[in-house]
Amino acid sequence: MKNKTTEVIFDLETQKFFDEIDDFDPAKLGVSVLSLYRRTVDKNNNEIEGEMLSFWEEDLKKTWEIFNKADRIIGFNSKRFDVLALKPYLPLELNKLPHFDILEQVKDVNGRRVSLDSIAGETLGKRKIDDPRNAITYWVKHDKESLSKLKRYCEEDVVLTRDIYDFGLKNKKLIFKDYWNTVRTIEVDFSYPEITEKITDEDQGSLF
Repeated sequence: MKNKTTEVIFDLETQKFFDEIDDFDPAKLGVSVLSLYRRTVDKNNNEIEGEMLSFWEEDLKKTWEIFNKADRIIGFNSKRFDVLALKPYLPLELNKLPHFDILEQVKDVNGRRVSLDSIAGETLGKRKIDDPRNAITYWVKHDKESLSKLKRYCEEDVVLTRDIYDFGLKNKKLIFKDYWNTVRTIEVDFSYPEITEKITDEDQGSLF
């Protein structure tokens, strides 16, 4: 891992439910708001600085530069949902950027998908601040109060995602209630891949 690393933790909300479109394509749901936490961490994964940013649909294109400069993009079910939902708004290269999906590893270890709320509840002692279905209701209402609630809901989900990631990175485990309401603990590895660089004679010569 580099001495300083830029991470982007993100989440988004959609304008429609799946039963409002003709197939199971997230790209047809429309994105209402995207929230992200951009931060710099040192080689020991200590946060040096960070900021929360939110973007409404008309400003989503502004997120591309932020994503493109990240050393790691972090989300929850983000590869199979969020990235697909963003297809109409951002370059297709988004799916080629370095991306860590927490749920992807949880499913690999656990054999089943687990909700963000379940992991947050047992791992962090925190819960989502609202019913996920209300996010679309807020967008449809579109008044100032509703949009404020929508933005806060999305940002708080980013906070949960960030804190779950940090816990897993530090403690190498996550805790949740499974399908049968049994508390389970699984081992996880959120570390960065080891990068090994072989120095050739030509490279060595170019250093002097």
